[in-house]
Amino acid sequence: MDLAHALKVALQTGKVRIGLTQSLEAASSRAAKLLIVASSCPEKKLTGPARFDRIPIYHYEGTAVELGAACGKPFPISALAIVDAGSSAILSLETG
Repeated sequence: MDLAHALKVALQTGKVRIGLTQSLEAASSRAAKLLIVASSCPEKKLTGPARFDRIPIYHYEGTAVELGAACGKPFPISALAIVDAGSSAILSLETG
């Protein structure tokens, strides 16, 4: 799967929360179906003691700048939450 394409489709046709704060809020309210975290994200907030066990987390291998570019945004994105995938197949990503 082309992650950049899947992200862009999800952003256009679904509901995506961008940023660490928005992602944490979506995960806390159990609205998020998938969390995508850049390698440069302060990951302890997502995988530490308050980890969201029932929400899969995809660890993006690039930095926040690269994740922002993959989303077609001109700014860094350290984390994002997929609330509704829309027409994208992004929920089929292998998480771990």
